[in-house]
Amino acid sequence: MWKSWKLHTDVRVREGAGGSPCASSQPGSRGPCFLPGLSLQELSRRRQFLREHAAPFSAFLTDSFGRQHSYLRISLTEKCNLRCQYCMPEEGVPLTPKANLLTTEEILTLARLFVKEGVDKIRLTGGEPLIRPDVVDIVAQLQRLEGLRTIGVTTNGVNLARLLPQLQKAGLSAINISLDTLVPAKFEFIVRRKGFHKVMEGIHKAIELGYNPVKVNCVVMRGLNEDELLDFAALTEGLPLDVRFIEYMPFDGNKWNFKKMVSYKEMLDTVRQQWPELEKLPEEESSTAKAFKIPGFQGQISFITSMSQHFCGTCNRLRITADGNLKVCLFGNSEVSLRDHLRAGASEQELLRIIGAAVGRKKRQHAGMFSISQMKNRPMILIELFLMFHDSPPGNPSISSWDPLHVQGLRPRMSFSSQVATLWKGYRVPQTPPLAQQRLGSGSFQRHYTSHADSDANSKCLSPGSWAPAAPSGPQLTSEQLTHVDSEGRAAMVDVGRKPDTERVAVASAVVLLGPVAFKLVQQNQLKKGDALVVAQLAGVQAAKVTSQLIPLCHHVALSHVQVQLELDSTRHAVKIQASCRARGPTGVEMEALTSAAVTALTLYDMCKAVSRDIVLEEIKLISKTGGQRGDFHRA
Repeated sequence: MWKSWKLHTDVRVREGAGGSPCASSQPGSRGPCFLPGLSLQELSRRRQFLREHAAPFSAFLTDSFGRQHSYLRISLTEKCNLRCQYCMPEEGVPLTPKANLLTTEEILTLARLFVKEGVDKIRLTGGEPLIRPDVVDIVAQLQRLEGLRTIGVTTNGVNLARLLPQLQKAGLSAINISLDTLVPAKFEFIVRRKGFHKVMEGIHKAIELGYNPVKVNCVVMRGLNEDELLDFAALTEGLPLDVRFIEYMPFDGNKWNFKKMVSYKEMLDTVRQQWPELEKLPEEESSTAKAFKIPGFQGQISFITSMSQHFCGTCNRLRITADGNLKVCLFGNSEVSLRDHLRAGASEQELLRIIGAAVGRKKRQHAGMFSISQMKNRPMILIELFLMFHDSPPGNPSISSWDPLHVQGLRPRMSFSSQVATLWKGYRVPQTPPLAQQRLGSGSFQRHYTSHADSDANSKCLSPGSWAPAAPSGPQLTSEQLTHVDSEGRAAMVDVGRKPDTERVAVASAVVLLGPVAFKLVQQNQLKKGDALVVAQLAGVQAAKVTSQLIPLCHHVALSHVQVQLELDSTRHAVKIQASCRARGPTGVEMEALTSAAVTALTLYDMCKAVSRDIVLEEIKLISKTGGQRGDFHRA
């Protein structure tokens, strides 16, 4: 099957012109007509026959700029088994009633019509297409369509390992797997569900079954995962992957911000700094990706530049949504319902006229990143599963980082990407280690977790740890006047421009009383939402970085260190939180520490509220601060 793909011709045979070019082809076969014992000379004559009898490309699928649309993406469902922050809210999105979604027969009817007119590639999307119960049967039915050369799927990978052997047997020929981080804890934070290792298993299974390349889609967004570019690229050294870095794109509800987009040029520069010998690969016609290869590496990397360098001029894609609407441009808000016409009894020719009219209205190019961000368009989950990032606050890159080495318990002397590649080469899927647990004298388990970001040491951690509270001491100077009001009592920001830069450290704490039921679930990591301690830690780190955006008169502080620690207190059924912040500058960081502790506590409440709302947040307080003209403070 794999070798036959290389022999496909690029022509279609006119129906009735001399019959089928390969009368001995088996029903459902795809690819060239390759008879046993066919000589190269005979094969050459057959190809010449195909060229001479090739039908012109369908006028219905050709737009006013001459672009021929031979690639169709069909959304099989609006549902998804993840709740990605960048895609939809935790509770999901309002879904189209089942009666208004395309049935399997309607999907196949439309697919047959498009293939008959010249579409030779269909990609199944969602939502998450692999949660549709009859997805294998749909692939098998599509495989029977004469002229369809490629059947692909874009998936989040959670169900891939289980279904891929059946899908491959049914005729699936291309796989795109969405993965935006190589850090298990960050994955769980982003998608609000477990499943990182199932995705890894799916990628492993695709490689094992011979898919080459296995495409991995990674949407890059500043402040969240741009620090993993090199780790992703390094995976291609020993694995047949095409890692595709995608510019973050605006869709309804994802609060797109230009500052969050990491451009193709910036990503390319980052990779080239590590691998100056990076080579540009030839671009295929109608390709959306700019491909590169690091000499000696098995796989490749690509960049999809939808925003900074659009590829509208060679676009050959059309989309059908799960409710049967035809979208001729991903970023356009114009749609036409094929479902309604199909159910009204429209003939094939009537459908083609409707399709042709929609394709004919397709614009030369999309409106541009800034205009698109203001347009009303479907949320991405209702178009197709395509990973892009939500409203993650921008922060200092040095403190918005994560440490996969500590999460995975890997040896720090070996790069994370090398570790993952080694595991995949051995066809072993990395398993999540249990959270750090320490048996107490009472026989219960106590979980300690520490997350910190420290630019001075270039440390990126989310790791088991122990309490190490700062204990500054010294004079406790205060003022009898409020500093954030002017002489007339109006709010005013303090001018720190003339203050000297000094080392500032602050530690704050909070306590969350969970109650026995919620406490046990947190302790055993059995909450349906995921690991409450991990998510709360990450929220605390993020909160410290954006304090000035939350507290109106706070100055923005370039933090050099943020650390959040959580400890389970089984005697009180409580979680003790300690947050510490450090910076060098003219103003203190006690507000950052307090905000971090408070948001960590609030996040724990949010994670546990489904179990019990009898949760108490208390003792949010400053423990200590050092630096500044008012002297040090230490709570007794």
